[in-house]
Amino acid sequence: MARPEKVAVVDEIRTKLTDADTAVLTEYRGLTVTQLAELRAALRPAADYKVFKNTLARRAADEAGLGGLMPMLQGPVAIAFVHGDAVVAAKALKEFSTVNPALVVKGGLFGGAVVDASAFGALADVEPRDVLLARLAGGFQAPLTKAASLFGVFTRNFAYGLKAYADQRSTSEPDAEAGPNSPIATTEKEST
Repeated sequence: MARPEKVAVVDEIRTKLTDADTAVLTEYRGLTVTQLAELRAALRPAADYKVFKNTLARRAADEAGLGGLMPMLQGPVAIAFVHGDAVVAAKALKEFSTVNPALVVKGGLFGGAVVDASAFGALADVEPRDVLLARLAGGFQAPLTKAASLFGVFTRNFAYGLKAYADQRSTSEPDAEAGPNSPIATTEKEST
């Protein structure tokens, strides 16, 4: 019969695996306690990083229907449970592993599917969600800005054209206020 503490840990792992958007399994052999604390601090904005016994983690993965994780649950394994943008966690793991090569990403869950370490390496090379959304918004904004600029040029040129036409009409037509004794009216009488 299973002890209640172990059952509670298995339930916790199963719940975390099913609730997380992404779960990254890492091997931490060779890392000191201080380095693990630094890794937890680096992952804190994006993920919850925990060490569990492999036997309990295997049981939880089996109960959650995630048998594909079994080969990755060998050796000292810690799991980063990511809620939200997985790119941020993948980047944090990649940056930490460049400084501390003892950390090895084994694979994990992404979008409900079991993936290997190379998928998380590729994910670390993707721009964060905020940057991608900003680029998308900029892509939508550029044509609208250009159209607004063109409409502004059209109205400005139309106004210049009207002013030029008005100036031309005023210089080419006789003065409407000129009376019969004005020099313009006199010149017209002499020529006839």
